[in-house]
Amino acid sequence: MDFYDKKRLGLYIHIPFCVSKCAYCDFNSFVPGDDEIVSRYISALIAHMSDYKRCGKGYILDTVYIGGGTPTSIPEDELARLIRAVKSKFEVSKKAEFTVEVNPGTADYGTFKKLKRLGVNRLSIGLQSAENGELEALSRCHNRRTFIDCYRAARRAKFDNINVDLMFGIPHQTMESMMRSVDFVTRMNPEHISLYNLKIEPGTPFYMNRLELSKLLPDEDTEFKMYTTAISYLASRGYVQYEISNFARPGFQCMHNLKYWNCEEYLGLGVSAHSYFNSNRFAFIGDVEKYISAVEVKESNICLVSENETLETRERMGEYIMLRFRLTEGINSMEFARRFGVSFESLYGGKILKYLKNGYMARRSGTYFL
Repeated sequence: MDFYDKKRLGLYIHIPFCVSKCAYCDFNSFVPGDDEIVSRYISALIAHMSDYKRCGKGYILDTVYIGGGTPTSIPEDELARLIRAVKSKFEVSKKAEFTVEVNPGTADYGTFKKLKRLGVNRLSIGLQSAENGELEALSRCHNRRTFIDCYRAARRAKFDNINVDLMFGIPHQTMESMMRSVDFVTRMNPEHISLYNLKIEPGTPFYMNRLELSKLLPDEDTEFKMYTTAISYLASRGYVQYEISNFARPGFQCMHNLKYWNCEEYLGLGVSAHSYFNSNRFAFIGDVEKYISAVEVKESNICLVSENETLETRERMGEYIMLRFRLTEGINSMEFARRFGVSFESLYGGKILKYLKNGYMARRSGTYFL
């Protein structure tokens, strides 16, 4: 197969290990008891890659995203072993976007230099807030100074594509303190900024204490003003909103996340990782020990897959509409017809009319967007 005939594929790898567990976090992550479990998990991930080597032959990876958890909380040699395995098990484009998530305090200049040499070219740093009191309320294991040191070390290591995560609607936060954080980050001048509102998820310490916590949270009207004010301010500083929670300098949109929102193919490996591959949506089990055992012992009676469904055309249409409306560019009716062989207007024209009339949606040159 010619190089240019190969289909593009994104790869996500989940690292479930952290230095500490934040009180609001419902991701599959925990503090490992020792490095042995980390080493066994990395070995299982690499073995799992081998299982997909054959069916991935017609593909080339154009995005790789190692998330968590905190990938940089594991020993550097283990993370390096994983990255080398990605390149040996799959064909990776020379222009691939290769992202690693980082929490301040878990990586220094030496770490970033090593990642750069290994081919990582994008970092996503979890700041969440530039106010130390708010970071403490979120039970983050870093402060503002730690973030500054981490960010500057990444720049010294020649990283020129950095995302910074921020949150709004968090305990003790006001409009003024939220905007101080937004202003602080824009002055650091990253290429990309993500801005998420806090969600109180079942099973988290925040959820267990939600009644007391509710007294410390901004109300919904304030949250709405925080969001819209931040959008305007980020636009004034050159950050274009391209998705509900994501803003970028021109040319620096996250290509991996765009795969999700464009309903393109991606493979997810690791505990709780989800995939959309060969018209199937599937996910792997969330228990680390069971995941390792299922990969290590192929005859194991442990089922590695926790979810699996083949998407029919109608379901794919629904997903495409939901995900594309997360993007500011919305849905192009010609592209929709090319994908699904049917007119968007003929299917949904009546339903979207009320949204157009009431100003919740707009239409421009055959494209519909919120």
